[in-house]
Amino acid sequence: MKIVIVGTGEVGAYLCSILSHHNHDVTVIEMDTIVAQKIDEEYNVKVVVGNGSSAETLIKAEADQSDFFLAMTSDDKTNLISSSLAKVLGSKTTITRIHDQTYSDNSYVNYQHHFGIDYLLNPEGLCAVALAKSIRNPGRVAVENFARGNIEVQQTVVKGNSKLIGKHLRDIRKNPNVRIGYIQRDEHIEVANSDSTIEENDLVTLFGHPDALYLLKSKLDPECAVDIVRVVLLGGSETAIALVRLLTNPRFKIRIIESDTKMCHQLAQKFPHITVINGDATSLRLLEEEQIDKADYFIGCTKKDEINIMTGLQASKLGVKHVQIVINKTDYESVIDRLKSALGFELTVSPRVATVSEIMRYIDSETYTELATLPGKAGKILEIHVTNDSPSVGKTIMEIEWPRNSMAVALLHKFNAIVPKADDKILGGDRIVVITHDDNINDLLALLR
Repeated sequence: MKIVIVGTGEVGAYLCSILSHHNHDVTVIEMDTIVAQKIDEEYNVKVVVGNGSSAETLIKAEADQSDFFLAMTSDDKTNLISSSLAKVLGSKTTITRIHDQTYSDNSYVNYQHHFGIDYLLNPEGLCAVALAKSIRNPGRVAVENFARGNIEVQQTVVKGNSKLIGKHLRDIRKNPNVRIGYIQRDEHIEVANSDSTIEENDLVTLFGHPDALYLLKSKLDPECAVDIVRVVLLGGSETAIALVRLLTNPRFKIRIIESDTKMCHQLAQKFPHITVINGDATSLRLLEEEQIDKADYFIGCTKKDEINIMTGLQASKLGVKHVQIVINKTDYESVIDRLKSALGFELTVSPRVATVSEIMRYIDSETYTELATLPGKAGKILEIHVTNDSPSVGKTIMEIEWPRNSMAVALLHKFNAIVPKADDKILGGDRIVVITHDDNINDLLALLR
């Protein structure tokens, strides 16, 4: 594929390495002549020195003929302008890196739609999704991130005191953002439909938004405890803000420790339901005074890796069960990943790795991605990219003749991810997440590709 990259910082350079290794035709636009020369020497890519926001430079780099245009500079405005120009010039797909949450907020203007961008990626937001998954539901089935954290897969056993026992699924009132996928009764496993009933001891597999799943699980298993989860975030960074937005359920009690007084006031005004502490978290005394040992999760998410690592070590030493940290510097990633068990870190995430992994999912030429295998070989979760010439394009979910034991559980349009309803229409370029069995995969591909 022909790919044009604007910006060769840590993310852009990493993309050059991976994409050139996969034999893609890569052109890089870089303003800094010294950096451009280094990229030219180290990677098998074409380098154009110039301003990525200039139409003249974009044409020189043949962005108008590109399959993918990737705006990866550290400046949001440059990324937005260059991507918008590339789209107008003729690039098939534009992917834009942003940091400011403003451009993800569609309350007044859909920036993505306004600038004609296919995909907006926020590195800190992607890190927050990875962190939130383990906090919201450590026992979830799907370990891969799909639908950008908006949809998860969970399983629960129906208890004898559930009021849903004996009811058909069509008679159960539930949030539209939840789909009951599989029902396992003894050794029998079936894909649920409107005629399916819920019985005691059934193992039910659920798909949907995490908060909506939690409510349905409590109806299937009234005995499940409403556990309070105490989360301490170090730093009021973009990652911390994105994580607070993901952990909206009242069972999450969140504290943010931030050394900047002005930032503390801003956080307190924006999120009145959380506790904001003004102080230096590198101080052992402060951690002890705040009883960090009582926290379930401690997450170091400042922009300074050394602070994240050292405070993470202190939190682990004080007895926090789950310590997670964000690693920003490329040089630290591999060594910390190798040593995380010895250091007491449960999870480390990197904005660079998270961004590149997400981009590769769009560029990957595979016909489908296997996201997870359900326990007991009950089925697989696949993400399939719907091509423009697919026989399903323009049809609603209800109009499609799905193979037996197959069900669409997530639909990813350019601008959002939803649990599909019967009247939702499939469009070319959509990504659809399906549960199915191995013997149905070819039939699904014939439907969607």
